[in-house]
Amino acid sequence: MNNSEELKDLVRRKYAEIAQQDKATNASSCCGAGGCSTEVATIMSDDYTKLEGYNPDADLSLGCGLPTEFARIKPGDTVLDLGSGAGNDCFVARAATGADGRVIGVDFTPEMIVKAKENARKLDYQNVEFRQGDIEALPLSACMVDVVVSNCVLNLVPDKRQALSEVLRVLKPGGHFSISDVVLVGELPSAIQGAAEMYAGCVSGALQEDEYLGIIRDLGFDEITVQKRKPIVVPDDILSNYLSAEELADFKAGGTGIFSITVFARKSSVDCCGAEVGATPGQARSDKTGQARHDNADKAKDPEGIHAIPGCELGSACC
Repeated sequence: MNNSEELKDLVRRKYAEIAQQDKATNASSCCGAGGCSTEVATIMSDDYTKLEGYNPDADLSLGCGLPTEFARIKPGDTVLDLGSGAGNDCFVARAATGADGRVIGVDFTPEMIVKAKENARKLDYQNVEFRQGDIEALPLSACMVDVVVSNCVLNLVPDKRQALSEVLRVLKPGGHFSISDVVLVGELPSAIQGAAEMYAGCVSGALQEDEYLGIIRDLGFDEITVQKRKPIVVPDDILSNYLSAEELADFKAGGTGIFSITVFARKSSVDCCGAEVGATPGQARSDKTGQARHDNADKAKDPEGIHAIPGCELGSACC
Protein backbone atom coordinates (compact mmCIF):
# COMPACT_ATOMS: atom_id res chain seq x y z
CA MET A 1 0.00 0.00 0.00
CA ASN A 2 2.23 2.79 -1.30
CA ASN A 3 -0.27 5.25 -2.78
CA SER A 4 -0.57 8.26 -0.50
CA GLU A 5 -4.31 8.61 -1.07
CA GLU A 6 -4.82 4.95 -0.16
CA LEU A 7 -2.84 5.51 3.03
CA LYS A 8 -4.87 8.58 3.91
CA ASP A 9 -8.11 6.70 3.30
CA LEU A 10 -6.87 3.87 5.52
CA VAL A 11 -6.07 6.30 8.33
CA ARG A 12 -9.39 8.11 7.97
CA ARG A 13 -11.41 4.88 8.11
CA LYS A 14 -9.43 3.36 10.97
CA TYR A 15 -9.54 6.47 13.13
CA ALA A 16 -13.27 6.80 12.55
CA GLU A 17 -13.48 3.38 14.24
CA ILE A 18 -10.99 4.33 16.94
CA ALA A 19 -13.06 7.40 17.82
CA GLN A 20 -15.75 5.00 19.06
CA GLN A 21 -13.41 2.66 20.98
CA ASP A 22 -12.85 2.85 24.71
CA LYS A 23 -9.62 4.12 26.24
CA ALA A 24 -8.50 0.70 27.51
CA THR A 25 -8.75 -0.83 24.03
CA ASN A 26 -6.66 1.95 22.53
CA ALA A 27 -4.04 1.81 25.29
CA SER A 28 -3.48 -1.93 24.95
CA SER A 29 -2.94 -1.70 21.18
CA CYS A 30 -0.67 0.28 18.87
CA CYS A 31 -2.55 3.59 18.68
CA GLY A 32 -5.87 1.76 18.71
CA ALA A 33 -4.98 -0.54 15.78
CA GLY A 34 -3.34 -3.90 15.20
CA GLY A 35 -5.26 -5.80 17.87
CA CYS A 36 -5.17 -5.67 21.66
CA SER A 37 -2.47 -7.17 23.83
CA THR A 38 -3.19 -9.37 26.81
CA GLU A 39 0.44 -9.03 27.92
CA VAL A 40 0.50 -5.29 28.73
CA ALA A 41 -2.10 -2.66 29.53
CA THR A 42 -0.32 0.23 27.81
CA ILE A 43 2.03 0.07 24.82
CA MET A 44 2.69 3.67 23.74
CA SER A 45 0.62 6.26 25.59
CA ASP A 46 1.83 8.35 28.53
CA ASP A 47 -0.19 9.48 31.54
CA TYR A 48 -1.87 12.85 31.07
CA THR A 49 -3.89 12.78 34.28
CA LYS A 50 -1.50 15.00 36.27
CA LEU A 51 -1.40 17.78 33.65
CA GLU A 52 -3.49 20.89 34.22
CA GLY A 53 -6.40 21.02 31.80
CA TYR A 54 -6.66 17.24 31.48
CA ASN A 55 -10.14 16.10 30.50
CA PRO A 56 -10.85 12.36 30.69
CA ASP A 57 -13.54 12.51 27.99
CA ALA A 58 -10.89 13.76 25.53
CA ASP A 59 -8.24 11.19 26.45
CA LEU A 60 -8.37 8.28 24.00
CA SER A 61 -4.88 6.97 24.93
CA LEU A 62 -3.67 7.34 21.36
CA GLY A 63 -0.41 9.22 21.88
CA CYS A 64 3.20 8.19 22.43
CA GLY A 65 4.37 11.15 24.51
CA LEU A 66 3.38 14.33 26.35
CA PRO A 67 4.30 17.12 23.93
CA THR A 68 2.23 19.78 25.70
CA GLU A 69 4.22 19.17 28.88
CA PHE A 70 7.40 20.23 27.04
CA ALA A 71 5.91 22.84 24.72
CA ARG A 72 6.79 26.01 26.68
CA ILE A 73 3.34 27.50 26.07
CA LYS A 74 2.96 31.00 27.50
CA PRO A 75 -0.21 32.88 28.45
CA GLY A 76 -1.72 34.46 25.36
CA ASP A 77 -0.05 32.13 22.86
CA THR A 78 -1.82 30.80 19.79
CA VAL A 79 -1.31 27.04 19.80
CA LEU A 80 -1.92 24.53 17.01
CA ASP A 81 -2.39 20.81 17.68
CA LEU A 82 -1.83 18.53 14.68
CA GLY A 83 -4.03 15.43 14.77
CA SER A 84 -6.08 16.76 17.65
CA GLY A 85 -8.31 13.70 18.10
CA ALA A 86 -10.92 14.23 20.80
CA GLY A 87 -9.12 17.36 22.03
CA ASN A 88 -6.81 16.03 24.74
CA ASP A 89 -3.72 18.14 23.99
CA CYS A 90 -5.85 21.13 23.01
CA PHE A 91 -7.44 21.29 26.45
CA VAL A 92 -4.06 20.93 28.17
CA ALA A 93 -2.74 23.71 25.91
CA ARG A 94 -5.79 25.84 26.80
CA ALA A 95 -4.86 25.62 30.47
CA ALA A 96 -1.38 26.95 29.62
CA THR A 97 -2.34 29.72 27.19
CA GLY A 98 -5.33 30.87 29.22
CA ALA A 99 -8.45 32.77 28.27
CA ASP A 100 -6.43 35.36 26.32
CA GLY A 101 -4.79 32.74 24.10
CA ARG A 102 -6.16 30.64 21.28
CA VAL A 103 -5.99 26.92 20.54
CA ILE A 104 -6.69 25.34 17.16
CA GLY A 105 -6.94 21.60 16.65
CA VAL A 106 -6.71 20.09 13.15
CA ASP A 107 -7.72 16.50 12.47
CA PHE A 108 -8.25 14.45 9.32
CA THR A 109 -11.17 12.41 10.63
CA PRO A 110 -14.70 13.90 10.79
CA GLU A 111 -15.69 11.63 13.68
CA MET A 112 -12.81 12.98 15.76
CA ILE A 113 -13.78 16.57 14.99
CA VAL A 114 -17.34 15.89 16.15
CA LYS A 115 -16.06 14.34 19.37
CA ALA A 116 -13.64 17.20 20.05
CA LYS A 117 -16.24 19.91 19.41
CA GLU A 118 -18.66 18.23 21.79
CA ASN A 119 -15.98 18.08 24.49
CA ALA A 120 -15.17 21.78 23.97
CA ARG A 121 -18.88 22.62 24.19
CA LYS A 122 -19.18 20.82 27.53
CA LEU A 123 -16.19 22.76 28.86
CA ASP A 124 -17.61 26.04 27.49
CA TYR A 125 -14.27 27.04 25.96
CA GLN A 126 -14.70 30.01 23.63
CA ASN A 127 -11.09 30.09 22.45
CA VAL A 128 -10.63 26.44 21.44
CA GLU A 129 -11.68 25.44 17.94
CA PHE A 130 -11.37 22.34 15.77
CA ARG A 131 -10.96 22.19 12.01
CA GLN A 132 -11.04 19.21 9.70
CA GLY A 133 -8.01 19.27 7.45
CA ASP A 134 -4.95 17.58 5.97
CA ILE A 135 -1.67 18.14 7.79
CA GLU A 136 0.08 18.23 4.41
CA ALA A 137 -2.05 21.29 3.51
CA LEU A 138 -3.05 22.94 6.77
CA PRO A 139 -6.22 25.08 6.78
CA LEU A 140 -4.38 28.00 8.39
CA SER A 141 -2.70 31.17 7.18
CA ALA A 142 1.06 31.60 7.30
CA CYS A 143 2.84 33.03 10.35
CA MET A 144 -0.26 32.47 12.45
CA VAL A 145 0.73 30.42 15.52
CA ASP A 146 3.28 30.65 18.32
CA VAL A 147 3.47 26.96 19.21
CA VAL A 148 2.73 23.71 17.37
CA VAL A 149 2.21 20.46 19.27
CA SER A 150 1.43 16.98 17.97
CA ASN A 151 1.26 13.57 19.57
CA CYS A 152 2.04 10.45 17.54
CA VAL A 153 0.52 11.74 14.30
CA LEU A 154 3.22 12.62 11.74
CA ASN A 155 4.11 8.93 11.39
CA LEU A 156 0.62 8.52 9.87
CA VAL A 157 1.26 11.18 7.20
CA PRO A 158 2.56 9.87 3.85
CA ASP A 159 4.70 12.96 3.09
CA LYS A 160 6.36 13.89 6.36
CA ARG A 161 8.63 16.51 4.78
CA GLN A 162 5.57 18.33 3.42
CA ALA A 163 3.84 18.13 6.80
CA LEU A 164 6.85 19.64 8.56
CA SER A 165 7.09 22.28 5.82
CA GLU A 166 3.52 23.22 6.72
CA VAL A 167 4.53 23.50 10.37
CA LEU A 168 7.29 25.91 9.30
CA ARG A 169 4.83 27.91 7.20
CA VAL A 170 2.18 28.44 9.88
CA LEU A 171 4.60 29.25 12.72
CA LYS A 172 5.37 32.88 13.42
CA PRO A 173 9.06 33.80 13.14
CA GLY A 174 10.61 32.73 16.43
CA GLY A 175 7.75 30.29 17.07
CA HIS A 176 8.47 26.69 17.96
CA PHE A 177 7.09 23.17 18.04
CA SER A 178 7.15 20.25 20.44
CA ILE A 179 6.18 17.04 18.66
CA SER A 180 6.05 13.47 19.96
CA ASP A 181 6.37 10.78 17.30
CA VAL A 182 7.42 7.19 16.66
CA VAL A 183 10.79 6.61 14.97
CA LEU A 184 12.91 3.58 14.14
CA VAL A 185 16.51 2.55 14.53
CA GLY A 186 16.98 -0.39 12.19
CA GLU A 187 14.62 -2.08 9.75
CA LEU A 188 11.23 -3.63 10.43
CA PRO A 189 10.38 -7.04 8.94
CA SER A 190 8.62 -6.76 5.59
CA ALA A 191 5.48 -8.41 7.00
CA ILE A 192 5.11 -5.56 9.48
CA GLN A 193 6.05 -2.88 6.95
CA GLY A 194 3.26 -4.09 4.67
CA ALA A 195 0.57 -4.49 7.32
CA ALA A 196 -2.17 -1.88 7.06
CA GLU A 197 -3.03 -2.27 10.75
CA MET A 198 0.55 -1.53 11.76
CA TYR A 199 0.56 1.59 9.58
CA ALA A 200 -2.59 2.82 11.30
CA GLY A 201 -0.94 1.68 14.54
CA CYS A 202 1.86 4.25 14.12
CA VAL A 203 4.62 1.68 13.58
CA SER A 204 5.16 0.76 9.93
CA GLY A 205 4.86 4.37 8.73
CA ALA A 206 7.61 5.59 11.08
CA LEU A 207 10.86 6.97 9.67
CA GLN A 208 14.38 6.16 10.77
CA GLU A 209 15.28 8.52 13.63
CA ASP A 210 18.22 10.07 11.75
CA GLU A 211 16.05 10.71 8.69
CA TYR A 212 13.28 12.26 10.81
CA LEU A 213 15.66 14.67 12.55
CA GLY A 214 17.43 15.31 9.26
CA ILE A 215 14.23 16.57 7.62
CA ILE A 216 13.71 19.03 10.47
CA ARG A 217 17.31 20.21 10.10
CA ASP A 218 17.11 20.47 6.29
CA LEU A 219 13.99 22.65 6.50
CA GLY A 220 15.98 25.21 8.46
CA PHE A 221 14.61 24.85 11.98
CA ASP A 222 16.90 25.97 14.82
CA GLU A 223 17.51 24.69 18.36
CA ILE A 224 16.59 21.11 17.47
CA THR A 225 16.46 19.14 20.71
CA VAL A 226 15.19 15.68 21.61
CA GLN A 227 13.35 16.49 24.82
CA LYS A 228 12.43 12.90 25.67
CA ARG A 229 13.20 9.49 24.20
CA LYS A 230 11.66 6.21 25.31
CA PRO A 231 11.67 2.71 23.84
CA ILE A 232 8.41 1.18 22.65
CA VAL A 233 8.11 -2.56 23.05
CA VAL A 234 5.41 -4.10 20.89
CA PRO A 235 4.25 -7.26 22.72
CA ASP A 236 4.77 -10.68 21.19
CA ASP A 237 1.05 -11.40 21.04
CA ILE A 238 0.63 -8.48 18.62
CA LEU A 239 3.77 -9.17 16.59
CA SER A 240 2.79 -12.81 16.20
CA ASN A 241 -0.22 -11.68 14.17
CA TYR A 242 2.27 -10.81 11.43
CA LEU A 243 5.39 -12.88 12.10
CA SER A 244 6.05 -16.59 12.41
CA ALA A 245 7.79 -17.83 15.55
CA GLU A 246 11.10 -17.91 13.66
CA GLU A 247 10.61 -14.42 12.21
CA LEU A 248 9.66 -13.09 15.64
CA ALA A 249 12.81 -14.54 17.19
CA ASP A 250 14.95 -13.06 14.40
CA PHE A 251 13.33 -9.65 14.82
CA LYS A 252 13.90 -9.58 18.56
CA ALA A 253 17.52 -10.67 18.11
CA GLY A 254 18.15 -8.19 15.29
CA GLY A 255 18.44 -5.08 17.39
CA THR A 256 15.79 -2.97 15.64
CA GLY A 257 14.52 -0.31 18.01
CA ILE A 258 11.13 1.41 18.02
CA PHE A 259 11.20 4.67 19.96
CA SER A 260 8.98 7.55 20.92
CA ILE A 261 10.82 10.86 20.72
CA THR A 262 9.59 14.30 21.69
CA VAL A 263 11.39 16.89 19.56
CA PHE A 264 11.63 20.66 20.06
CA ALA A 265 12.63 23.02 17.26
CA ARG A 266 12.28 26.73 16.58
CA LYS A 267 11.56 28.70 13.43
CA SER A 268 14.15 31.38 12.75
CA SER A 269 13.34 34.77 14.22
CA VAL A 270 14.40 36.25 10.89
CA ASP A 271 11.48 36.38 8.47
CA CYS A 272 11.59 35.35 4.83
CA CYS A 273 12.73 38.83 3.80
CA GLY A 274 15.73 38.92 6.13
CA ALA A 275 14.31 41.29 8.73
CA GLU A 276 14.44 40.52 12.42
CA VAL A 277 11.04 40.06 14.03
CA GLY A 278 9.95 43.43 15.33
CA ALA A 279 11.97 45.37 12.75
CA THR A 280 10.20 48.15 10.91
CA PRO A 281 9.13 47.34 7.35
CA GLY A 282 11.77 49.72 6.01
CA GLN A 283 14.47 47.51 7.50
CA ALA A 284 13.46 44.53 5.39
CA ARG A 285 16.00 43.24 2.92
CA SER A 286 15.60 44.69 -0.58
CA ASP A 287 14.77 42.37 -3.46
CA LYS A 288 16.68 42.09 -6.73
CA THR A 289 15.29 45.39 -7.99
CA GLY A 290 16.54 47.13 -4.89
CA GLN A 291 13.06 47.85 -3.58
CA ALA A 292 11.90 46.67 -0.18
CA ARG A 293 9.43 43.82 -0.62
CA HIS A 294 7.42 44.37 2.54
CA ASP A 295 6.94 48.12 3.04
CA ASN A 296 3.25 47.58 3.72
CA ALA A 297 3.49 44.28 5.57
CA ASP A 298 2.27 45.85 8.81
CA LYS A 299 -1.10 46.34 7.12
CA ALA A 300 -1.50 42.64 6.41
CA LYS A 301 -4.05 40.75 8.45
CA ASP A 302 -4.97 37.14 8.81
CA PRO A 303 -8.37 36.56 7.17
CA GLU A 304 -9.63 35.42 10.57
CA GLY A 305 -8.68 38.61 12.35
CA ILE A 306 -5.21 37.79 13.70
CA HIS A 307 -2.58 40.37 12.79
CA ALA A 308 0.25 39.13 10.65
CA ILE A 309 3.85 39.34 11.73
CA PRO A 310 5.65 42.22 9.94
CA GLY A 311 7.51 40.80 6.95
CA CYS A 312 5.03 37.97 6.28
CA GLU A 313 2.58 37.81 3.44
CA LEU A 314 -0.21 35.62 4.76
CA GLY A 315 -0.71 32.50 2.74
CA SER A 316 2.77 32.58 1.22
CA ALA A 317 5.02 29.57 1.52
CA CYS A 318 8.11 31.62 2.39
CA CYS A 319 6.85 32.33 5.90
